[in-house]
Amino acid sequence: MSAPEPLTLPRLPRDGSGPVFTEPWQAQAFALALHLHEQGAFTWAEWAQALSERLRAAGPDDDGSRYYEHWLAALEGLVTARKLAEAPALDERKRVWAEAYRRTPHGRPVELGTELLP
Repeated sequence: MSAPEPLTLPRLPRDGSGPVFTEPWQAQAFALALHLHEQGAFTWAEWAQALSERLRAAGPDDDGSRYYEHWLAALEGLVTARKLAEAPALDERKRVWAEAYRRTPHGRPVELGTELLP
């Protein structure tokens, strides 16, 4: 299974070469959604519907700058709905990553130390 070509997603930030990411986490969230789809976690129609609902809920004043935040929220919603992960586990992982980010000097890669893991 793979995503339909061309990638048909509402309001996807892109240029002539394809999707545009302004931060590494956006590319990682994008890749994770594709990977889970390819593994059969959800159909592409289910994914497009979940993302469309998040974008619609953002309202007409959404300028698109939070697109990948909506992407991530849609992904988390599908993951928890399919019981691939529990919401508290996702929340804890986000907390650990945020703490690792705060501890990481600017310009260095963020790494999870064992002292942060539950």
